[in-house]
Amino acid sequence: MNVIFIAIDTLRADHLGCYGYHRPTSPHLDRLAGQGVAFTEAFSPHIPTHPSFTTAFTGVDVMTHQISCQGGKVELDPGLPTLPEVLRAHGYYTASVDNLGRWFTRGFEKLHTYRWERDWSQPWRKAEAVDAAARPALAEAAAQDRPFFMFVHYWDPHTPYLPPPPFDRMFYGGDERDPGNHSMDPVWAFEPFRDYFAQWMAGTTDIRFPVAQYDAEIAYVDVALARLLNRLDELGLADETLVVVYSDHGEVLDDHEGWFDHHGLYDANVRIPLIMRCPGRIPAGLRLDGFVRTLDLAPTILDFLGLADAPEAARLEGKSALPLIREGSGRGLADELYLTESTWMRKRGIRTHEWKLIAALEPDFHGMPTTQLFHLPSDPGEQRNLAEERPDVVEWLRARLADWVRRRLAATGLPDPLETQGITLRRIGGQPAGRPRD
Repeated sequence: MNVIFIAIDTLRADHLGCYGYHRPTSPHLDRLAGQGVAFTEAFSPHIPTHPSFTTAFTGVDVMTHQISCQGGKVELDPGLPTLPEVLRAHGYYTASVDNLGRWFTRGFEKLHTYRWERDWSQPWRKAEAVDAAARPALAEAAAQDRPFFMFVHYWDPHTPYLPPPPFDRMFYGGDERDPGNHSMDPVWAFEPFRDYFAQWMAGTTDIRFPVAQYDAEIAYVDVALARLLNRLDELGLADETLVVVYSDHGEVLDDHEGWFDHHGLYDANVRIPLIMRCPGRIPAGLRLDGFVRTLDLAPTILDFLGLADAPEAARLEGKSALPLIREGSGRGLADELYLTESTWMRKRGIRTHEWKLIAALEPDFHGMPTTQLFHLPSDPGEQRNLAEERPDVVEWLRARLADWVRRRLAATGLPDPLETQGITLRRIGGQPAGRPRD
């Protein structure tokens, strides 16, 4: 059995058709979901990219792998094996189509990289660059005399939202520079990102425009992904390959003050798509509720490949979702989610099915309250902060969050990375830094 592990960067779940979105952004991903299982409550608990991918590749949480921020100086412990290292040790050919570098190259027998032109006045053909490397890499993997594991990292819909034609006006037909529209005023008033935004949407006054362009980026990468899956069909490997599609994190758009970026522990950032397909092994059209996390990906893949009892699997902290798939139902793999970020601002969070508490460890980057409480059944968009109205719930969730920190510190014997490493991208010379390039 082969595995294609596909990460679509910065893709929030609720902008896909298979997760209920109103725009036709993702017909090919929707079809993939219809051929397999879509997890409706998948989350990336440790954001942004570096901590999220580290969690997915190692099957352990941030307190164990210690990678809490983007571009930090801490390196992953060489003694902590990654998923490709484990699979290579068990006879798999391992290949990566990626350009992240660092420890995300560990365990891969073959590395395929890509580049795209970064002219701010022109579309960025990111998905095409990935596709140009991924399809021949797939053919090369298929030619091996052993099963393969291939990781493919697409960068759309990450900023800048510069989709090429015919996608560039796919969801927007108005005048994005209408002088009578002032909906972008708060975005332009946010000085830390102003220059970055001006590079790729200068003069934009209608906040609906970048949202539409984000959606167009999804439609663009959706077509590129279809080309890769078509190549899998052409090679006759679809029935022998587990395809896993997920994202490292989502994106705040016009719904919170983190405009067009992925900082903040709102569901817009931490709720991700997770789709798995393997004909004959995964029922078609299955939808599973309940929490599943990025740290559950490695255990699930190893279990699917019959390696759940391998010695390397014993140190995994995540759980396999394969029993949920076999049963066709379940309550998920966790009752609570423990969330962290430490790149632009240091925050912890705890999420249940009913409540979300976000607790800042320092003043908020956008001047938001340091304690935010949301009642998710009545406020799924997390717009009404109930922290002052429900101090009892705040106290209860704070206690559970503090208990989780204590338990994890005791279990790992390691320092708390949010307390010892600080942030990496927010302050340079006492002033807010420019937008990160993650």
